Amino acid sequence: MAVVRGVSDDAELKRLRWRCRRGMKELDQLLERWLDRGYPAASERERGVFLSLLDSEDDRLWRWFLGYEAPPDAELARLVQRIRELPA
Repeated sequence: MAVVRGVSDDAELKRLRWRCRRGMKELDQLLERWLDRGYPAASERERGVFLSLLDSEDDRLWRWFLGYEAPPDAELARLVQRIRELPA
């Protein structure tokens, strides 16, 4: 079994899936979709950006995903756009 930062992949994914649960169904779906489809192939850098995204407040995430505001960081903005472009 592969190890990510000393934690098994399964344990890491379960922890991240829990962090994707935001209490707003639409946000949950967006974040979990990227976790399932984008995270496995993401670089370590992009995975770090995803962790930063998960540290953001729900109302800010919602404004970013709807396009009402742009994330303050270019890397966050690119990841938000990639998540928005994932097919449902």
